[in-house]
Amino acid sequence: MARLYSVFEVNSYIGKKLSMDDLLNRISVRGEISNLKYHSSGHVYFSLKDDKAVMACVMFASKAAGLKFRMKEGMGVIVTGSIGVYERDGKYQLYAESVKAEGEGELSEAFRQLKEKLGDMGLFAPEYKRPIPSYASRIGIVTAETGAAVRDIINIASRRNPYAQLILYPAIVQGEYAKESIVRGIKALEKTGVDVIIVGRGGGSMEDLWAFNEEEVAMAIFDCSIPVISAVGHETDFTIADFVADLRAPTPSAAAELAVADVRELLKKNETYERRLKKRMDSLIEMRRLKAVKYMSGLKVLSPQGKLLRSRDRAAATEERLNALFLGILAEKKHRFSILLEKMKARSPLDRLGGGYVYLSDEKGAGISSVEALSEGEKLRIRLRDGVAEARVEKTEKLET
Repeated sequence: MARLYSVFEVNSYIGKKLSMDDLLNRISVRGEISNLKYHSSGHVYFSLKDDKAVMACVMFASKAAGLKFRMKEGMGVIVTGSIGVYERDGKYQLYAESVKAEGEGELSEAFRQLKEKLGDMGLFAPEYKRPIPSYASRIGIVTAETGAAVRDIINIASRRNPYAQLILYPAIVQGEYAKESIVRGIKALEKTGVDVIIVGRGGGSMEDLWAFNEEEVAMAIFDCSIPVISAVGHETDFTIADFVADLRAPTPSAAAELAVADVRELLKKNETYERRLKKRMDSLIEMRRLKAVKYMSGLKVLSPQGKLLRSRDRAAATEERLNALFLGILAEKKHRFSILLEKMKARSPLDRLGGGYVYLSDEKGAGISSVEALSEGEKLRIRLRDGVAEARVEKTEKLET
């Protein structure tokens, strides 16, 4: 008689047999996902099927946490894991350790899914893009403190504007802790009040750049109140950060050129503006000077002092004219007086006395011009040129004329 076993014993025996099979302990199976269920515990249950058969699969939470994308019904995948028996139900299933999207690969599918998700949320919309300041003076940088990216940014920024302040947050940009480090860097620089933030790193494989495809990094960039420039990899590399950022730079060097204004060009413009301003100011000052002179002249005219000065000037001019007029009249009078004096001298008896003539008067001084006015014995006064003589009339004789 055959030995009697319990159902559990048989299932356990089969499970042990399967676990001893090297082929089934590490196997990759291609198929299409169906009956997909994401459990609240974090486990993922699904079936893998092709056109001929179906296989039950389970991926425990510890392994599912490492998935870069979310599985969907009908997705073609390659599942790698081990075949085992679920003893309670007595059925075998594939215990998945990793899942890769067939054709595109796991990372490519994860990138596509996250891009689609964030796009549907509106994170890439142009209306959310903030302008980059034209003349940023404080530039924040989230990248590794060593490497070509930070050196390129520093060199180009220093050449374009040596006065710009660069603030580096030395972030981990690759590996397990990269996304948390990048998020902390963005938030830390936002608190410092920089004008713009550059987030990026140098080139690499898709795996190397994956931190910039993480949803946490994308949300930190979108939520940042400071404009963000994404500068990840080379010109042909695109990450989720590029789509969310306010501006994408093809390289870290290009990001420095976009963030830092060329002060040399600015200085040239300033020199031009300075010349124009000086010319304008000189013209304005001259206009104001001429107006001031005009106003000062008007004030002088209207002020009491100005009126007094003008009155004095008019008085002085009048006095000068009167003096001139007086002197003219005086000169004329002197001239006429001289003429009259000469005439009087010509008629003066005294002047004639010098030529043998005398002046004859009576005792009272009355002049005698005719013998008829004389009587014999009358005393007379004779005025000569140099003196007076007295005489008595002895005899008179009238001449016929």
